[in-house]
Formats: sequence, structure tokens, C-alpha cells
Amino acid sequence: VQLQASGGGLVQPGGSQILSCTASGLNYENIGWFRHAPGKEREWVSYMRRSDGGTLYADSVKGRFTISRDSAKNTAYLQMRDLKPEDTAVYYCAAGLDIKVTMAANGSLRVDPLSFSSWGQGTQVTVSS
Repeated sequence: VQLQASGGGLVQPGGSQILSCTASGLNYENIGWFRHAPGKEREWVSYMRRSDGGTLYADSVKGRFTISRDSAKNTAYLQMRDLKPEDTAVYYCAAGLDIKVTMAANGSLRVDPLSFSSWGQGTQVTVSS
């Protein structure tokens, strides 16, 4: 599966942005969104399970970001609202068949990026006034 991410850009704090991820065959795989900010480790953002459409979100974006997919268009989306400067990063979509989800000692969930087999090229989101 070759993924194509798009939709990044410059957004003011408090604003909204929608990222898209398109690929043939995407409907058959689980979808994840990750981000990588300068000087920081890659961070898992959101995940959607193919089997039942179940979704998971990192605590840092919960309540502000929404992952979805349009099967007719072979496209996944990440709707972002109430954006903050700390959301600035390159955002990547990823797809895979067998995704590993673990729980940290503090109860937070983590989706293992190594369990995704296909990655998009990334799209830059900059939140700044």
C-alpha cells in the first residue's frame, strides 16, 4: 500500500485543519496517524481499527482530533481542531494489518509504530500566529 498524505499548512492557534491520507487498498488495513516534531521523538496520534472502526487517541490530542475514513474514496482523515503550537510537526499516516497496542503503567495507550508496514511521506503542520 502506497500512502499519500496531504492537507498540512500554516494554522493559527485555535484553528482547525484536516489531513487526508489516500491509497489504493487502504480499506483493508488499519490506519494510524503519527507526528514528528523537531527535537522530539515520533509520537503516535490516532488509530482506527479496520474491523469495527474503533478509534484510539493519544492523551495529547484526545477531544481535539478525530480520525475517520471514507471507504468509497480509499481515504483516511485526521480532523484537527483547537490547534496549539505544540501540535506543530510533520504528520504521517500509516497502514498495517496487525497493529500492536500496549498500555503503559500510567494507563495511557500506545500504538506501536513498528507494527505499521506502510507509511506516507508526511505533511507539515505549523501552528503559529
